[in-house]
Amino acid sequence: MKGSPVDPNRIYASQTSAWFGQIIQRSDDGGKTWNTPGGEKMPDPSAPPAGISNKFFYDTSAKPLTTHQWYDGTQHPWEFKRVWHLEPSLTDPDMVYAGVEDAALFVTKNGGKSWQELAGLRGHKTGSKWAPGAGGMCLHTILLDPKNPKRIYIAISAAGAFRTDDGGKTWQPINQGLKSQYIPDPTAEIGHCVHRIAMHPARPDVLYMQKHWDVMRSDNAGQLWNEVSGNLPTDFGFPIEVHAHEPQTVYIVPMKSDSEHYPLDGKLRVYRSRTAGNEWEPLTKGLPQRDCYVNILRDAMAVDPLDSCGVYFGTTGGQVYGSRDSGDSWETIVHDLPAVLSVEAQAFEK
Repeated sequence: MKGSPVDPNRIYASQTSAWFGQIIQRSDDGGKTWNTPGGEKMPDPSAPPAGISNKFFYDTSAKPLTTHQWYDGTQHPWEFKRVWHLEPSLTDPDMVYAGVEDAALFVTKNGGKSWQELAGLRGHKTGSKWAPGAGGMCLHTILLDPKNPKRIYIAISAAGAFRTDDGGKTWQPINQGLKSQYIPDPTAEIGHCVHRIAMHPARPDVLYMQKHWDVMRSDNAGQLWNEVSGNLPTDFGFPIEVHAHEPQTVYIVPMKSDSEHYPLDGKLRVYRSRTAGNEWEPLTKGLPQRDCYVNILRDAMAVDPLDSCGVYFGTTGGQVYGSRDSGDSWETIVHDLPAVLSVEAQAFEK
């Protein structure tokens, strides 16, 4: 789910289920009512696309774009499975980008009525070497540069981060400096399991990354990454966010390890750095500090644009926590939900 920064009442949401398939819905009144652009759910991806206005499909006529390589080295067709992330345009409420599994990037310019793939990404020469992470081969992060409309950053698990400077026609991997011990070449151009990237709109050349292991920062639009895990007790995790008004203030939620996805010692702690990752402090006031064994997924943290900068995150245990004071203290907003996959903050004028 994501709201338009241009029109706060415009919200887009994606649903996926084995029964109903993939559905994109839109609200034009702040979530009071919803409609499905095009009037139909997204049907079986193997069906012909003719006559279906809002269906994602991959171009099967272009051979270089229709196969990718799995771990065993054999070729398999690209398959649309689900939408992982929606990112509305910074200037047009009818324009939205969608990152999907298997890793591809789509865009709509008519409010979701029809979608077009930016096929240059899957056509990249490294595409045949992309492989799925534990959650699938998902394009889960889309960042739009507010100062350069043609620059877009994306991240794929497990391929890495990529950047386009021409609106999506061509792409380059931006993974130099990343190290991953679990791939044959730890410093390879692609193959890194990036969990999430974030930036502050005032400094779009400075990127922060939560990788499978390691918290990273790039000061030059992804050309080179440096580790900023500093004094963290563990640097494995999924989400990462930047304070709305302080470009050097960053938030993460560390997990114990890549095999044990819960807080270290059962204590739920958000870590905040006010120095762009050089030093970190635990934020615990109002959060459970015993017997807490939940995970916080990559899309389940958000900040709001208010002066005090609210911070919010949801857990796989069904709780949503919020802070009204930039993380100094926390309260439970809601609990007993199913596992929370996505948390977004939208500000409305009274």
